[in-house]
Order: sequence, then C-alpha cells, then structure tokens
Amino acid sequence: MSNEVLISVNNLSKKFSKDLKRSLWYGLTDISKEVVGISEKSKDNLRKTEFWAVKDVSFELKRGECLGLIGRNGAGKTTLLKMLNGLVKPDQGDITMRGRVGALISLGTGFDPILTGRENIYVNASILGIKKVEIDKKVDEIIEFAELGDFIEAPVRSYSSGMVSRLGFSIAVHMKPDVLILDEVLAVGDAGFKMKSLNKMYEIMNETAVIFVNHNMATLSRVCNKILYLKDGQPQFFGDNVLKGLEMYLSQFDDEQGFIDYNGKGQFNELVISSNIDRGFDIKGRPILNHGDDLIIDFDYNLEPSCGLHELSIVISNKDFLTLAFHKTGPIQNTASGQNKARIRIPKLELTNGEYSITFKMVSITENDELPENYATYRHWKKFKVEGLNTFNSVPFMVSGELEVLS
Repeated sequence: MSNEVLISVNNLSKKFSKDLKRSLWYGLTDISKEVVGISEKSKDNLRKTEFWAVKDVSFELKRGECLGLIGRNGAGKTTLLKMLNGLVKPDQGDITMRGRVGALISLGTGFDPILTGRENIYVNASILGIKKVEIDKKVDEIIEFAELGDFIEAPVRSYSSGMVSRLGFSIAVHMKPDVLILDEVLAVGDAGFKMKSLNKMYEIMNETAVIFVNHNMATLSRVCNKILYLKDGQPQFFGDNVLKGLEMYLSQFDDEQGFIDYNGKGQFNELVISSNIDRGFDIKGRPILNHGDDLIIDFDYNLEPSCGLHELSIVISNKDFLTLAFHKTGPIQNTASGQNKARIRIPKLELTNGEYSITFKMVSITENDELPENYATYRHWKKFKVEGLNTFNSVPFMVSGELEVLS
C-alpha cells in the first residue's frame, strides 16, 4: 500500500435550509457577500430553518485504501460525496484531492439522455480530461464490461436503471482513476454483474483510493479497510477497525424494528426467535439455541392486498456480517386484508457457537428474468446466540457424515 495521500478532508461542514424560499434567499445573500468581499461574522451560526447536513468531518485516504461510508438515510453521506466531487460547496473546512477522480454518486448523473451510450462514454471521459485517442483504446472494453450489446447505440433515455448503472460503473473503473467515489451503484443490477463489479474493484484497488457507500455490511467488511460512520451529519467512528465501525452502526438497531429498506407496500411487525427447547436469553436479551436445535421464527407482516402473490426469504449472517445460510419460502398468497402471520422452522440447526443475525426480505413474484420488486427488507433485524458446540476455530458449520470402513 502506498503512503501517497490522495484525499485529505479537514473539518468539512455543510448546512442547508428546510424552507425553499429561505434557502434561495440565503443562497443569494451568501453569493452577494462573497462577490463584494464581505465575510460572514460566523459560519458556525445557523439561521432560521437551517441545519447541519454534514458537520466537522475529517479524514485522509491513501492510494490502495478503500473507505466504507455508512450511516442511515439522511445521515449526510451523499452530501459529503458531492462536496468531495465538487458538486456542492462546503460552508466550512477544506478538501484536497489529488489525481483523476471518477465518481458515480447518483444514477444517471453526467449522462445526456438524448445521446447514445457510446456517445456518453466519450462525453464522460472527456470531462475527466481523457484524450480521444485514449478513449478509443478503452471504448470496446467499457461496452463489453457493461454488457449492453447493441443497446450501446440507443439513446440512454431508453435504458433501464440497471443498464445506466452498468454503463456508469464501467466508465468510472476503466478510466484508471486515482480516486473512485461510488454511492450505492451496486444497489441495482443482477447478482452476476455485482460480483463482476466487486472483482473489478479488487483489481484496481491497489492503484486507487476508493470511497464506497453500500448497505450490504458483508460486502463492506470484505472490500473496505477503513470505515467512516456518520450519524446526523457528524462522524461517530473513523478508523481501520472495520468490524468495530460496522458493529457500532448496527448497534443502533438493536432496540428498533431493524435496518429497514422498503417501498411502503410491505412491513414486518413482530418477529420472535425460539427453538424446540427453551434455553432462555443471554444478558443482551438474545434468545439462546444449542447446536442441533430447531430454529423457529414466528412473525407477522402487512402487505398491500393488491400485491397478491409474494415470496419471503431469510438470510442468516455471523457477527462479521458474512452470509452463512439462505432460505426461500416459495410463493405465498396474500390474505384479503393484507395481514399475514406465519412460522418458519429450520430443523437441526448446524451452526457452531457464536452470535448470528437474521435478515428478512419480502419481494414480488416475477416472470422470466425480471427483477422482483422489494416490498420490505429488514437487514440484521433480530439476533440470536448458539451454544453447545465449540470448535475452537472460525468454522461456522458442523456437517453430518457417515464413516464406512473399507478395509
């Protein structure tokens, strides 16, 4: 890893107004003062309806480092990224960026919807200061990676969100940026492309400083070697202990209804974890199971009656947020009222000693290769503990087998 610092952020802050008219007036006033050379008495003061979207953020990032930026929706992540990319001017603090910057902050940013995908490649690369001769050498590789085929000659306005995301990511990573900023770009697209994108990130990471926003904790724990956790615009944790930062972030959901990502159509209400043998709870109130017990999950949820046929899935993760097990229910018919109650039983749980969490997901049933609609996802919602079998290593599963003596 290089010692070359590519990103340096010092006491960065940005404030906004909740009122549109006041926001326009404040903006006009601030610009006028700046033009005539009048400085504000104190930029620390908040005017009526103003709030800090980002407050006192400082960090450095070297070549070869990947910073995972985490926080709830509205925590200030996108505002911070926009300041880093020069799209928003900070009210306080300073930013130093060295080298070529490739950024994908919001879906479709920088694309002209009237131009074709190929034309947009040249436009975006030109903005990065790349000469046409260099773009010509890369264009076929960009198109192949984005998997757009003949659609590359079609206007971008005819693209799906997944196609736009693939093209934007492909441009960003193939132009050899010194700094790469990615804001939830892997949230759309199929699983195959997500895996290919992560592999590409690994490939270029030694030569690049990466800032990566993603709500998949397992992905962040594998990819990132630094974490910055924002809450209400203020840094709560920054450092290279990635798991500590992720645990601090997830701990805020222990007493809540989970880390929720939904479109308003579905909602999980209550979930109770138990086993076929009552073993009580640990000091944190998490149910205790033994290796070999049945894992029983009782839950109820609401789903708009018009949604009809749907499917539930659960994911079991370990304390490092790595996915260990997955279960799908198959098609379920919604009730007329939209109020549903169900139980999932996983017999003879083969997990070894440790702490685990459950992610619940509710999606639509689709035909062909269409992506299902996400009605509700509660990530790392409920936690439980397994005891009774200590393997004294990090192996999460104990599998059954039979020995046959042959001689």
